[in-house]
This record gives sequence, C-alpha cells and structure tokens, in this order.
Amino acid sequence: MKQKAYIPALLFTLISINLLAQQLPEFRLKEGTRQIHLDFHTSKEIDDIGIKFDKKQFQDALKVGHVNSINVFAKCHHSWAYYNTKIGKRHPNLDFDLLKAQIEASHEIGVRVQAYITVGWSLNDALEHPEWETRNREGKANFREIIAKLKPGDPMPWGWPELSPEGEYLDLILAQTEEIVRDYDVDGIWFDIIPFDQVNYNEASIKDMKINGIDIDDPFATKEYHAKKIEVFMEKSSQMVKKYKPNASLFYNWTTHLSANGNTYKHAFYDYNTKQDLEDLPTTWGGYDILPMRAKFFANTGKPIVAMSGKFHTAWGEFGGFKHKDAILYEAAAMVAFGANPNFGDQLHPSGEMDMGTYSNIGHAFKYVEKIEDYGIGAEHFASLGLWMTLNKSADEGLTRMLLENQYNFEVVNNKQDWSHVKTIILPSSTSLNPEDANRLMAFQKNGGSIVTMGRGAFDVETKQFLLDFGVTYIGRPEKDNDYTVVKREIGEGIVPTPFLNYEPAERVSPKEGAHVLATIREPYFSRTLGFFSSHANTPNKLEKTNHPAVVQSDNTVYFAHALDNAYFRHGARIHRDLFINGLKQVHKTRYLEVDLPSAGRANLLHQPDKMRYVAHLLYAPAHQRGRAQVIEDLVPIYNTKVKVRLPRKIKKAYVIPTGQSLEIIKEGDAVVIEVEKFTVHTAIVFEY
Repeated sequence: MKQKAYIPALLFTLISINLLAQQLPEFRLKEGTRQIHLDFHTSKEIDDIGIKFDKKQFQDALKVGHVNSINVFAKCHHSWAYYNTKIGKRHPNLDFDLLKAQIEASHEIGVRVQAYITVGWSLNDALEHPEWETRNREGKANFREIIAKLKPGDPMPWGWPELSPEGEYLDLILAQTEEIVRDYDVDGIWFDIIPFDQVNYNEASIKDMKINGIDIDDPFATKEYHAKKIEVFMEKSSQMVKKYKPNASLFYNWTTHLSANGNTYKHAFYDYNTKQDLEDLPTTWGGYDILPMRAKFFANTGKPIVAMSGKFHTAWGEFGGFKHKDAILYEAAAMVAFGANPNFGDQLHPSGEMDMGTYSNIGHAFKYVEKIEDYGIGAEHFASLGLWMTLNKSADEGLTRMLLENQYNFEVVNNKQDWSHVKTIILPSSTSLNPEDANRLMAFQKNGGSIVTMGRGAFDVETKQFLLDFGVTYIGRPEKDNDYTVVKREIGEGIVPTPFLNYEPAERVSPKEGAHVLATIREPYFSRTLGFFSSHANTPNKLEKTNHPAVVQSDNTVYFAHALDNAYFRHGARIHRDLFINGLKQVHKTRYLEVDLPSAGRANLLHQPDKMRYVAHLLYAPAHQRGRAQVIEDLVPIYNTKVKVRLPRKIKKAYVIPTGQSLEIIKEGDAVVIEVEKFTVHTAIVFEY
C-alpha cells in the first residue's frame, strides 16, 4: 500500500516541479550574460548598515551597467547575515531584510539573482567556536597565531580564520542554506572559499579520522579523507538547494582553481557546479593570458562558463579602487571571445548605496557585450592544435603565452572526447601521463596525428624513458647549469645562426636511427661555481657540439630537449619562443585560423553549429606593467588585418560584428581569406555556411 501511494506522490512532485519551471521567467532559467559579483563584507564597528539602500537607486545602477545577473550576499566573511535569519545572526547594525530587498528589486527589472554564502572563512563563527577552526598538523590555527602577536592599533593583516565544512559547522552551513533557499526567491547559490586541499587536524577531526581508521601521520590518507568530507558537504548542500529550488544554479568557489597536486582536479569537484565560474583579477593575479587556457579547459565540461574579473585595480573587494573603463571593455570582450559569460566584481558600500561611477564604467563594457554576446558565449572552441594541460603553472602558462603571442588557436584536450578535428597535440615539459592517456595519444599518433613535446614531457619516472616514441632515447639529466643552442637552417627563420643561451639546460637524449636533428647543443666549459667562474654571469660555450641534440624531428613528432615553456615563463626571451614556433611548424601544417596581428594581439575561433557559423574573434590592447599591476590604457587601432581560415564547411558569407559589414571572400587554395580594414580593442568575423 505504501509503495502504491508513494508513486503517485512522486509523479505529482515531478509534475509540479516541471510546471513551476515552465512558469519561471526566461531570464531566471538562463545563466546571465552580463553579471555582477557584489561583495559585502561589513564589520560590526560600522553603523547604519544599508541605511542608504534605495530600490530605485539599486535598479538604476544595474540599468546603467546593462546588468542581467547579480550575486548578492546572504552571509559574509564576518559571519553576518543580511536577511532575517533564525539560524545565524543578522548584522547588528542592519534593521531590515537587505537580501529580500535586493532580490525583489532585481527581479522587478529582469535581473537574475544568486545568493552568496561563505564557507571556509567566517570570522564570528570561528571566534565563538574556536573548536571549529581548522588546525594544522601541529595543532595551530594559522590565522589565530598571526593575530595573537598583534598589539592594539597594529595594522590588521590580510586574512581570515579558516574553517572546514564538517561536524557541527557543516550542520550550521546546511541549516543556513536551507533557510535561504526555502524562504527566499533566489535563482542560485554561490558558495565561497571551499577548502578542498586543507587537511583539518582540529580535535573533532582527529577523533573522526581515528574512528574511521585513518592514519593521521599519513599525509596522503588524511588528504584523501578530507576530500571525502568536502564531497559530503557538496552532496548535502547540493541536495538541499535542489530540494527547494530545482532550477537553481550552483557554484562552489575554488573548484575551478586547478593545480597539479590539488584535490579539485583529481576528484573533479567542479562536476558539482551547474556552471564554471573562473575567478580572476588579471591586473595582479597573473595577467591576461590565464583566461584563455582556463576557459578552454572548462569549455569541455559541458556547462556554462563565467569569466570573473573585477572593477578593482589591485585586489578583490578594495574600496575606491578603479580599473579604467577601457580595461573593463577589453576584458569583457575577451571573455565573450573565449566563450564565457562576463562577470565583474564590485563591493557595495556599507551604507547600501550603489556606486554609479562603477556601473557607468561596467556599462561602457556591457553595452558592447550586448552587441556581441550571441556570437561567442557558450560557443564551441574549434582548433586544429591541442594543448595537454599539466596543471604545472610555469609549463602550462609559458606554453600558452608562446601560442597566444603568435595567434595560434588551440583547444585543451585532456577531458575532450572528440579529437577528430585536432591535427597536433602539444605536451608541456612537466607532463605526467598515466598509461590510459599514453595509449590514447599513441593511437592519435598512429592515426596520423602529430605530437610535440619538450623536456620531460611524457616521461615515465619508473622506466626512465618516454611513454611515446619521439625518435630519441633518454640518457639522463643535464650535467651543466646552462647550455647553448645552435639551430639548423630548417628551423632558423628569424633566429641567429650562432650559439644562443638557454637559461635552463636540456635533458640529455640520443637520436634514434632515422631521426632528424634540427638543432644542436654546445655546453659551457664548466658550471659557474666559486671555484670555476668566468666573467660576470654564465660561462661561455665550448666550440664543439655535444652528442645530445636540442631539437629532434622523427616522422610526425618534434622533441625539444629544453623545457622552453618554463624558460619562456621565467625569462621571456623571444628567441626561445621563435625556436618553439619554428619547430612546431615542421609537423603542424594545418591551421584553421591564421591571423596577422602583433604579439599583443589575441585570436580565437569558435563554432556555433546550431547557427551554422564559425566566428573568429580578434583582440588587441597591450597590457603595461604599472607598479604591481598590469594596466590596459592604450586602445590603439589596428589596420588591414588579414584573416585566413581553413574550415570543413563551404563558407557562403562573411561579415564583421558588431557592425554587420559584409566582407569580400578571397580563395587561396583550400583557405578563405578576408581583410579587416580597421578595428579597435575587438572585432569578430562571422563565417556562415
């Protein structure tokens, strides 16, 4: 009887959810294309919180900013709630439900709303419950140790107490989450500061590990167990949100911060997200070339991508820090060019009044995004060149910079299932392949695909040989502190014919029979030490070449003995970039997109099969180092840009966006060529088929 009664009840629930989804406005079911992340971390020492909040002023700011989605705060790093809570504590100086007011104001003008909940940093929770704080192996709470040394009046350092979502603290987070999704008309939840890689050694966690048979002295076991606890938090919180808001978006911040030794990639924690928000601030967080690589990696997860930056100059959440509107324009255009929904961070003044200067600046960019968003956001990346990401910062970013500065369009292929249109795959110098990866790459190679690698890329530590055949036999690690390369004619374009310095020495390999040496090595007379040194810096090269070469080509592979990606990331010598590109050209013959731009120019090719078109995006706005920040300020027009595409479909029409101007199509063999007379910051060429 119970089972028979249960089935109709379940069907009724599913039908109700479906009807509810059909009744929701369309803007609330879609990921926003022009987003704001509105920080609001406010001290109890500040009076009159929200006193100047005004619905019309809030709406006017969003309208001026051309905003259609916003993240607003339910709970901040100080632990204060900004809504009428029975679980937590509303900010003591806030006398109304700010969250509800912001939600209603946003929905009234068609703006989607996600509620922000802090997790890993929560000041009052930590002060009231020191037993909840995350502790290191020595039993110390890192931030508490820092502030304990301060005297009254000392400057407060950056940072927050750290907590892990487990035990009683997990119960609190889940209860607050339920309160928000049950009682408020939110369109999504944005969880911040998820400590995926932080092992917790507080008293309760140690007791829990011992009960479950975890050796607390085994760093691998404790890290894995902590990852499982994080997974429990994500599963329970996701279920809680979906119970009340089945159409809500979900994002767990830090899941998209990838590292070689991190749990986020190993356990694919980003699968819990309904979208992939790529938190960044290119001015001071590593520059403007991180977005393309991350966007291409997460483009393969099948979920919307949100590229996050900020209106701020130096740091997330700074008050009164302004990035120029021209820089915001470039960043927003680049986000669309790489298929992402743009999001810019702001921090609301404690009074609750929106800063109209901020929204004027953002509106300058978002007004342009409105014109181009249909030609980029959510589109498929389409390239003949594949990059195998290693999650090693210097290797991946160094290689990415070399490609972007030569306008080589690429896809990240690690988690991409279809390689049929990829012609060449590049393995950075730190690649560590598992047998399954190696077999897949081997099959790609046997089917005619070419592979390029360098240094210890595809190296097997156990056998001390390469997992793939590059026409070389591994001899050993370098014996000198640096060395010199001499190129042969085949890869000598634009490179001096004399020995040039490598700041990091080569792996020693021996070419196999039939392999073709493209560049040789000359070693220094000796490594520079106290007993042996000559002149100011590096020791000069010997006159004879070594037995181990610098570059070797074998059939459809090219091997660089130097870790050119690391070298370029650290030293930025153009000669190393030119060497890599010249070597790549030996096997990578088919490029779907070729663009004639200066090195600061960026190009990306997207495919929109549902609209039967390819879109080639062009960007140009050089970033200059100004103090500790990279600044975009010179929007220089670019003239007579030649764009050549080789596409699998017959192109019927080409035109420029956002102007819609038609372009003359010229055939050059198997390629289609057009010329863009002039553009500033960004343009895109649409190729319809």
